[in-house]
Amino acid sequence: MAKLLVLHGPNLNLLGTREPDIYGHATLEDIDADLKARAMAKGHELESFQSNAEHELVARVQAIREDDTDFVLINPAAFTHTSVALRDALAAVAVPFIEVHLSNPHRREPFRHSSYFSDLAVGVVAGFGPLSYGLALVAAMRQLDASVE
Repeated sequence: MAKLLVLHGPNLNLLGTREPDIYGHATLEDIDADLKARAMAKGHELESFQSNAEHELVARVQAIREDDTDFVLINPAAFTHTSVALRDALAAVAVPFIEVHLSNPHRREPFRHSSYFSDLAVGVVAGFGPLSYGLALVAAMRQLDASVE
C-alpha cells in the first residue's frame, strides 16, 4: 500500500462555480472523493489538501518528510507561474510528483505557458478537466507499482 497526497493550489476551492466554461462543473469535493475511492480500490491511501496560501502548501510539502508520503499529485494553480518557494519545497523532499492542470495552460494567456514545476515533475497532465486528476492518479499508481517490482 502506498500513500498519495493531492495538493490543490489557490482558488481551486471555488471549482464548480468558478469559470465553469474553463474548469467545468465538478467541485473540489467531487474530485477528491473520486480520487480517494479510486486509490482505495487499488489498496492505496490518499489524502487531499487545498490552500490559497503559499506558505501552507509549502508547510504541507515539508511535512512529507515525516509522514511517509510516496507520491504527490499537485495542481499548483496560479502558483505554477510564480512559486519558487513551492518548487524548492518539492525539490527538497525528493518525492516524485505529477503536475496537474484542469485546463491546458498552453492554450491560454502567454503568462500561463511557463511552469516552475514541470522540469522536476515525473509528468504533466493538463487540459482534460477533472479527468486530468484521474489520469495523473493512474500514472502515479503505475509508477508506484513499477517501483515495487
